[in-house]
Amino acid sequence: MEVTTRLTWNDENHLRKLLGNASLSLLYKSSVHGGSIEDMVERCSRQGCTITMAYIDYNMIVAFMLGNYINLRESSTEPNDSLWFSLQKKNDATEIETLLLKTAPKIIDEQLVCRLSKTDIFIICRDNKIYLNKMITRNLKLKFYGHRQYLECEVFRVEGIKDNLDDIKRIIKAREHRNRLLADIRDYKPYADLVSEIRILLVGPIGSGKSSFFNSVKSIFHGHVTGQAVVGSDITSITERYRIYSVKDGKNGKSLPFMLCDTMGLDGAEGAGLCMDDIPHILKGCMPDRYQFNSRKPITPEHSTFITSPSLKDRIHCVAYVLDINSIDNLSSKMLAKVKQVHKEVLNCGIAYVALLTKVDDCSEVLQDNFLNMSRSMTSQSQVMNVHKMLGIPISNILMVGNYASDLELDPMKDILILSALRQMLRAADDFLEDLPLEETGAIERALQPCI
Repeated sequence: MEVTTRLTWNDENHLRKLLGNASLSLLYKSSVHGGSIEDMVERCSRQGCTITMAYIDYNMIVAFMLGNYINLRESSTEPNDSLWFSLQKKNDATEIETLLLKTAPKIIDEQLVCRLSKTDIFIICRDNKIYLNKMITRNLKLKFYGHRQYLECEVFRVEGIKDNLDDIKRIIKAREHRNRLLADIRDYKPYADLVSEIRILLVGPIGSGKSSFFNSVKSIFHGHVTGQAVVGSDITSITERYRIYSVKDGKNGKSLPFMLCDTMGLDGAEGAGLCMDDIPHILKGCMPDRYQFNSRKPITPEHSTFITSPSLKDRIHCVAYVLDINSIDNLSSKMLAKVKQVHKEVLNCGIAYVALLTKVDDCSEVLQDNFLNMSRSMTSQSQVMNVHKMLGIPISNILMVGNYASDLELDPMKDILILSALRQMLRAADDFLEDLPLEETGAIERALQPCI
């Protein structure tokens, strides 16, 4: 008879994401293979990396992961890396908390005991009971400690990762850094509250990844891959309308304090792609959302939806030059001339700018171990220097990302690069706002208003 896990498909999917898309193979199930610790350890020894799960109730799982399962023949074990986590279902969502420790599992009095230093932190007892001390429950955000009955205990072999937990530790640390970036952006407020939302203009050659960057940002804040903006790889631009996209924090969450403005792609051919005479109108905030681009004719003040007196909130506060990192060396002279023409307009307006190099193949190689800086490979370093020389953009403002294009699941490494780039754009926009003369910020008008 086939033995099946108590894990739901959704729980297993969350675990795969946590473990870097590793697969799980069920080794032991207490209700089938017997409840004794000896039975469990005998079946699971010498199986490499394992996860032991205790199902507390239908909404809570407590588990720990070892690089190698305890061997009954060993009289003692040295402390080893272990990953502890809890899965709790709350309000139709699954919350996962993690904790990395060095623990020494031992069999004592027919119980599996995990010790930290000399303190018992977790025990699988007889009679379908477990024990967790306060430190474990506090870090895993569980609302109990001490002894607790469990419904089932299962042990899985983890396949697709090394027997040590180095890769898992990097994934966990990446998730923690990703969550810090998310918190930073959620808490962000534009400089001096001069505007409620920062407007970031995405401009670059056709197919460079402008619309994909918006989709990627939205995907991260929604928790799954989305595709609101239509993307493609045609030789002509897929984007034919000017779009000012807001991003909500979750499906029904509030709008975040930034907007991403998507444009028609630049084309090296004359009379094709984004009309260069549209650039000043976009930068100054005169172009409305959903304006239909015309490659041969720019918007004019006579257009019915032209914004004749744009305020600071309508203007662009930061420009991101979106370039395919694999195609920078192949930019035609005409394309390069158009990019430089856009840059000249941006400089004339005094607007902040960054370069966004897309289509990075391996995001994990780009990031240093602390995730705070980019560890540039020889190839990416060469491209960064090319962009620096081409546009005069400071190296610190040349950012690299891998957009979500064909992916089905989110990747914390990709998320870090995307969120880091977005945060840098917001910081650049703050610099622009801080540097504005008073007459452009509305501060003088506000100061002259009578107090009521």
